[in-house]
Amino acid sequence: MIFTIDRDALLNQLLIIQKGLPNKTPLPILYAIKFDVYEDYLLMTSSNTDVAIQVMVDDATLKIIKTGHVAIPGRYLIDIMRKITSHHVEFALIEDKLIVIKADRSEFKLRLMDVEDYPEVDFLDLDDPVVLDSQLLKSIIRETNFATASSEKRPILTGVNFKYRDDSLYCVATDSYRLSQKNVKIRTNNTTFDIVVPNKSLDELSKILDGFQEDVDVFINPNKVLFRMNKILFQTRLLEGTYPDTMRIIPTEFPVSIPFNKEDLLAGVERVSLLSPKDRDTNYNIIKLALRADHVVEISSTNSEVGDALEEVIPAGDVIGPIIRIAFSSRYLVEALKSFTSPEVTLHFAGEVKPFVIKGDRDPDLMHLILPVRID
Repeated sequence: MIFTIDRDALLNQLLIIQKGLPNKTPLPILYAIKFDVYEDYLLMTSSNTDVAIQVMVDDATLKIIKTGHVAIPGRYLIDIMRKITSHHVEFALIEDKLIVIKADRSEFKLRLMDVEDYPEVDFLDLDDPVVLDSQLLKSIIRETNFATASSEKRPILTGVNFKYRDDSLYCVATDSYRLSQKNVKIRTNNTTFDIVVPNKSLDELSKILDGFQEDVDVFINPNKVLFRMNKILFQTRLLEGTYPDTMRIIPTEFPVSIPFNKEDLLAGVERVSLLSPKDRDTNYNIIKLALRADHVVEISSTNSEVGDALEEVIPAGDVIGPIIRIAFSSRYLVEALKSFTSPEVTLHFAGEVKPFVIKGDRDPDLMHLILPVRID
């Protein structure tokens, strides 16, 4: 196996492939990147049992002199490609044991792993994909994934639920203390699907989407989902189990609604949370919000060990409803506010001990819900 290629062209693809390499694995072969070099293109594959990635490289600078199949230690290869400054690199196989990498005056010899040990990665090959705009998919991940659970106590909550029915895609994430939901209208040949994609997989997919502008083909089966982005295949396992029915916890009536300038509210909350005490269960900073009779909103924190903070925020429009006092995690509100593109948001309150809902004036398809904490 012998080929030459532009260093930047190869490194850009290796940085995508890197997202499929494991940090720890009982299968040492998975620390390798599999290279399948054909006559006019090469395939690179990585897998960590949860995620598998394959990239086809057919760059104009790629010149293949001899075909072959090898498994190259991934981290070392990527580190080498990062450090060399040569425009072109040459890969040559020696006695099926070493790969020689030449770049200007640099030469590296890496011991290969046995390519025969590399497990066969079964990428889905299905018809009728769900076609999603790449920027829509990226916004869904950005607006929901942060609300998934980090604890494995309820594994199903460590992913985002994608549910399709009646030409609508419902995307929901919750850690049981808060909820993020985005509903978008799409048309697809699929009748219905209901899957839960792990949050870590979505994080890595989002990074790949940063450099991709075209539509994404999504193929789904009961155990895994494949996202096809032109010459990139990104496949992840799905979480097993039934996602909870979150619709029943969303209040239907809101006696109190307060509109805010998003940036003003965000800045006030972040300042007050500097001195706020941490909740025992979540370890998140707890703050209080109070609507006064004169329709000024007070955001405060009381910490017996450190001190107190108080911020007055003037609503951005007409306030509906009576006075109210409620306490909640400042982090939950900050993360929810940052996901909106709207310059103005409205907090809708169902009561002092009931979940409240946040909506944005320019994000009609996005909703966040936060559970309050009891205050004495």
